[in-house]
Amino acid sequence: MRKLLLLLCLPLVNYAQQLPPPHATKSVTKYSKVKGWGDNEKPVAPAGFTVSLFAAGLQNPRWIYELPNGDLLIAESNSHFGFFKKIGAAIIGATHSNSVKKSANRITLLRDADNDGVPETRTTFLSGLHQPFGMLLIGDQLYVANTDAIWRFPYKEGATAITARGIKIADLPAGKVNRHWTRNLLVNPSHTKLYVSVGSGDDHGEKGIEKEQLRAAILEMNVDGSGLQLYASGIRNPVTIAWAPGTDDMWAIVNERDELGNDLVPDYFTHVQRGGFYGWPYSYFGQHIDPRVPAAPPGLVEKAIVPDLALPAHSANLGVVFYTGDKYRHGAFITQHGSWNRKPVSGYKVIFIPFKNGKPSGPGEDFLTGFVKDSVAGTVRGRPVGITVSRKGDLFVTDDKENRVWKVKAD
Repeated sequence: MRKLLLLLCLPLVNYAQQLPPPHATKSVTKYSKVKGWGDNEKPVAPAGFTVSLFAAGLQNPRWIYELPNGDLLIAESNSHFGFFKKIGAAIIGATHSNSVKKSANRITLLRDADNDGVPETRTTFLSGLHQPFGMLLIGDQLYVANTDAIWRFPYKEGATAITARGIKIADLPAGKVNRHWTRNLLVNPSHTKLYVSVGSGDDHGEKGIEKEQLRAAILEMNVDGSGLQLYASGIRNPVTIAWAPGTDDMWAIVNERDELGNDLVPDYFTHVQRGGFYGWPYSYFGQHIDPRVPAAPPGLVEKAIVPDLALPAHSANLGVVFYTGDKYRHGAFITQHGSWNRKPVSGYKVIFIPFKNGKPSGPGEDFLTGFVKDSVAGTVRGRPVGITVSRKGDLFVTDDKENRVWKVKAD
């Protein structure tokens, strides 16, 4: 009985503790072929929820943010593809719609004032940005996280565009080694500190660890951009950070490294400790050593924190939002953009992680599916990225490869 109780008390990382050794399986390149949604096709949600197309015709809609008046801001941005990368992507089937189009570098506003599910107002809210992603309104100031800097713009409630010049409050690491280019934002409850998630420049430090300063990290600064410091490090690509409702616990959804095998390394969902080190690039899931990386400074790997919850390897978990509605009250929704180096493909859906006593209490449950047409063939209809819960309790999900925003409403 004592052994049984100990097993029941183990955190939900037993999957990671039983990881296969590096290169147990061959690392594959398996880009999905995005075929798009048919006329009568849409994602599938559980009973009690209705899915509808909210907006289409965008250009790589990545992140989504709701303003206090209900307007939705959509950051339209993309990776910077060189000529040869475009050709290679086309050959292996990675392209569809606007997937390799030049980054739009803008934020679009969508307004559905009559709440009929169709935005009657659609405007370019901000343009001339540089791979924008995270957005955050603090008082009457809108903060935008470009890949290389945080900018602040004056905002007036109800405005459909910002024409005033912004102020750059902080530079962020970018440059030529910038594989993980998205930057997301979070503010503390007292609105005195900003937190910025910054991914690693490359996969596992192969282009030089000296190029990874202030990367693979969550940064903290004052809201005016001063006082920049590390909040947590060794966290390879923390695409989204969020506060667990009613707490001061920061949580992050993190993409882990590639090319160690079909099932290595799992992505993860974890609470983030101030000053915590999470292993990258030297180790993963605690003290699992990456054999491709030079030895870490003495004692560093021993400090690596084991994440709270492992998620399927290469599923590209990007967005997370905690949900406090009447259904799925205790937990978080996570978008899985989908794998490019796993066979069969993994991800391409939205999952729900139940919570109990402030921690994940079970594995991910499928919530929004239908993005995959054939997992073996690697054909999909779209790829979810951004997610938010509106003040009315509706979920909105962006599909950056089919240039859509989906609305999920509780019946």
